[in-house]
Amino acid sequence: MKKTNLTLFSCILALGLTACSQNDTTAVTAGTTEQWQPLFNGEDLSNWTVKFAGFPVGENYKNTFRVENGLLSVNFDQHESFNGEFGHLFTNQSFSHYRLRATYRFVGEQLKKSDDYRQGIGWAYRNNGFMLHSQDPKTMELDQSFPASIEAQLLGGDGTNQRNTLNVCTPDSHVVINNKLVKDHCIKSVSKTYHGDQWVDVEIEVRGSEVIRHIIDGEVVFEYGQIQLDEKSLDKYKTMYGGKMMSAGHIAIQAETHPTQFKRIDILPLDPKA
Repeated sequence: MKKTNLTLFSCILALGLTACSQNDTTAVTAGTTEQWQPLFNGEDLSNWTVKFAGFPVGENYKNTFRVENGLLSVNFDQHESFNGEFGHLFTNQSFSHYRLRATYRFVGEQLKKSDDYRQGIGWAYRNNGFMLHSQDPKTMELDQSFPASIEAQLLGGDGTNQRNTLNVCTPDSHVVINNKLVKDHCIKSVSKTYHGDQWVDVEIEVRGSEVIRHIIDGEVVFEYGQIQLDEKSLDKYKTMYGGKMMSAGHIAIQAETHPTQFKRIDILPLDPKA
């Protein structure tokens, strides 16, 4: 989603992560075995549902989301230009307490705008994200661009400028950072910039509406909590979420005009009482 230049208020906490092989879904930490589960099976898009703005649920507009050579690809090679057809690929299952890990990279050229074939949308350059605690795609309006959710925003570098990744954006939502309700739409993490087509490993720890942590290379680059609907969206979505707080929902990846590849997307359910 759209990025703004804002100051990160969060205190960064150290968090150790366990190294494991890329294709192994089992990791051992302090004598315990963690059973990671693949959300992306490396073969097809079973257990996922597509929704594009302007199209009914389940219509994979111009075959944008697809599996190629074992990678989950967001590909725009069948598009001529972009005219607001924002897309999302949702897990069929809803989640609340979990760790999410993924390996992604940005590739190729950005899709150009229909009203200006010389350029794409500036903020959408090398831009994707994980929409957390997302509403069910079946509840989205036909022309709705983004689901109600919390976005862990993925950005790639342009070769020159700093572009932090694992930022947070807040469609129809707000978060609390350092005991302060923050209403800015997008807030930067303190991650480094990843230029070029390199693969990037990220992890996100989600504990209901209480706290979400964004992690790269074993370090927390963003932490926030009290995930909640914003005041403008409360009446519309409070029945769906069981109130103001957003404690569970689907996970979605985006199609925002820049080709993206995911090598893996895994989830580790967590005990809500832990």
